[in-house]
Amino acid sequence: MPDAQYSPTHIRATWSGTGSVKEASKAFGFSRAKGYDLIRQGKFPCRVLHIGRSTRVVTASLLRVLESGEPEFNGART
Repeated sequence: MPDAQYSPTHIRATWSGTGSVKEASKAFGFSRAKGYDLIRQGKFPCRVLHIGRSTRVVTASLLRVLESGEPEFNGART
C-alpha cells in the first residue's frame, strides 16, 4: 500500500498543478525509472506534460486515476 503522503487527500492539499515523475511514480507504487519507461511507451497511468526537456505529471489527472483506478494514457512521445 502506498505511503499516506501519496493519498489523494494529501496530494490535493500539497501539490501544485503538476508534480514530478518521481513523486507521481511513488504514488502509483513503482520506481522513478519505471515511471520514465512507461512515459516513453505512452503507458504512464495519467497525463504528462513535456515542456522543453522537462516532464511533469498533471496533478488533476493523477488524482482522477488514483480515485477511479482508470488510466488516462498519453500515447508514446515521438
